[in-house]
Amino acid sequence: MSQSLWLIPALPLLGAIINLVVGRRLPRALSQWLAVVMVGAAFGVSVSAFFNLIALAPEERLIHETVFNWIGVGGFSVDVAFWLDPLSAVMILVVTGVGTLIHIYAVGYMEHEQDYARFFTAMNLFVFAMLMLVLADNYLLMFLGWEGVGVCSYLLIGFWYNRDNLAVGTDEKFLSPRSSATKAFVVNRIGDFGFTLGVILMFWTFGSLAFEQVFPEAMKMSTNQGNFEPLVAGPPVITVITLLLFVGATGKSAQIPLFIWLPDAMAGPTPVSALIHAATMVTAGVYMVARSHVLYELAPTTMAVVAVLGVLTAFIAATIALVQNDLKRVLAYSTVSQLGYMFFALGVGAFGAGIFHLMTHAFFKALLFLSAGAVMHAMNDMLDMRRLGGLRKIMPITFWVFLIGALALAGVPMFSGFFSKDEILTAGFAQGQIGLWLVGVLTALMTAFYIFRAVFLTFGGAPRWKPGEVVTADDTHAAHGGAEHGHGALGLHPRETKAVMWLPLVILAILSVGGGYVGLPSVIGPNQFGQFLAPVLGEHALEISAELEWTLIAISVVAAFAGILVALWFYVWNKEIPARLGRDYPWLYAVFANKYWVDPIYDYMIARPGRWLANVFWVDVDGRIINGFADGLGNVFRNIGRGLRSLQTGYARGYALAMLIGIVIVIAVVVMRF
Repeated sequence: MSQSLWLIPALPLLGAIINLVVGRRLPRALSQWLAVVMVGAAFGVSVSAFFNLIALAPEERLIHETVFNWIGVGGFSVDVAFWLDPLSAVMILVVTGVGTLIHIYAVGYMEHEQDYARFFTAMNLFVFAMLMLVLADNYLLMFLGWEGVGVCSYLLIGFWYNRDNLAVGTDEKFLSPRSSATKAFVVNRIGDFGFTLGVILMFWTFGSLAFEQVFPEAMKMSTNQGNFEPLVAGPPVITVITLLLFVGATGKSAQIPLFIWLPDAMAGPTPVSALIHAATMVTAGVYMVARSHVLYELAPTTMAVVAVLGVLTAFIAATIALVQNDLKRVLAYSTVSQLGYMFFALGVGAFGAGIFHLMTHAFFKALLFLSAGAVMHAMNDMLDMRRLGGLRKIMPITFWVFLIGALALAGVPMFSGFFSKDEILTAGFAQGQIGLWLVGVLTALMTAFYIFRAVFLTFGGAPRWKPGEVVTADDTHAAHGGAEHGHGALGLHPRETKAVMWLPLVILAILSVGGGYVGLPSVIGPNQFGQFLAPVLGEHALEISAELEWTLIAISVVAAFAGILVALWFYVWNKEIPARLGRDYPWLYAVFANKYWVDPIYDYMIARPGRWLANVFWVDVDGRIINGFADGLGNVFRNIGRGLRSLQTGYARGYALAMLIGIVIVIAVVVMRF
């Protein structure tokens, strides 16, 4: 069945090409709205494809479309072909739907940016690469999209490449956009190396990279029905493949130990932060593992690694978010933490729950980031929460939508995040992972605390700024290397954003409330989302009683409200408590505030030795050996040339004498031979 699936990635690609070629010569509005229309059109085609898919019987929901043969060498053949099933359908709707709203928001947010064509070119290209990744029917085409989102993230994080890092009111220095982009690119290359090895080993083992061939062959291997060489046969090779693929996922989806790039990705414009953190890049690793669930279910050791690292990432990132003072940094570490929840779900076999949380998280995290951008826009780029406050009445729309996003992130009942997070925790408990479940519940409490800390400090209380107060670059959010919008030293006169910015926020707020009702707990109603994904990801029914499930739900709800109440106590009722705790437990505060010193450890153990080794090779090997050999060889031929040049005297009798001597020598040699 042909559904013109190729149009879904092709439309954003076309928008990127037009803006790249003639965007600077187009009127600003035409260039910007061209990018919006292209992503919006891709969303329209995605919706049409979705309805065509659900019109099929559940067991037949697959639309496979081959565009052309990409590589054909001997017996190795790879097509540019698209694979639409319930899993990829969810992903394209999230990528194009949320991506369209972010593009609309960006029209207002970037209204004063001069290099608008370059920005929207990279944004469209980012969406194209992510769509290629999720629609690919084989791992090589997926890898093309995988690398594409990495390159686009480099371009967008470093969009303000000409700005430097500045000391700011958050008492720390952030990386400049150039350095942040480089850091994201390098860290992701580490993960991508593992992914590459996994794909190579997969081809060596199964002889193919296409999903429709790899997964059945893996099932045969698990039952010893395949014809494989002894060195690569059996479950151990599948464990190695899945571990290598997961290394790639830890890079793209910011898990331990490769999570350090994501908080620094705040150096890009706020729409970029929302696109990376909510709709595209960081979800790539989660999608890849879910897509490869057949392989992972054959590798229980890898599944355990995924679950443990997911929970540890969720917990550690949440503790760091507790003490961050920059609003976007709080949200960045929140993203790392929520991605940890998704991997916890995948690790315990609840693949549908992980994708469910991916979807709801896209709604409320895009909402939170774009709301933070609205605050930033109104406050001349200042995001130090200690210097905000009192914005609830000045920016009522932004306040209410941010509050809705916070309630969803905290897991409060009736909001989307509650349904997906509860399903993950319940699945973990049902699989017997009691210890990991306890860590997950504690993380949920901390999540509610830090996001409502952000609500109270940003919007509540009295303003900690004065109308007309001059805000300089040193006071602003340093992750951007200074003011995002070129406000310079303007006075503070905050007001609500334009409709082009708050309208996407309202739509995302509606999704953050209602998006979770498609996946109700089994004791409340049918899980339509899980049923929709079941033909792809399989049925994973929870074998627990209704009483136990209600108990687990109650514990999740108590954790959410406990976190909110503690934040209310600390930052509204008794504001002296946080400072006192910092004095009483300075070591604990130092651990969280310094982010467990992961970056300095990497700097001392990897970056500095790497730079030293590079200098050694440059000076000793390149400078002395290679350059010395080249220079010495040049000197030899130079001296030979000088010697030969001395024979060129310019006197005819000298040349005649040389010829005579030569003739005598030749005659002598001939006579001696005979």
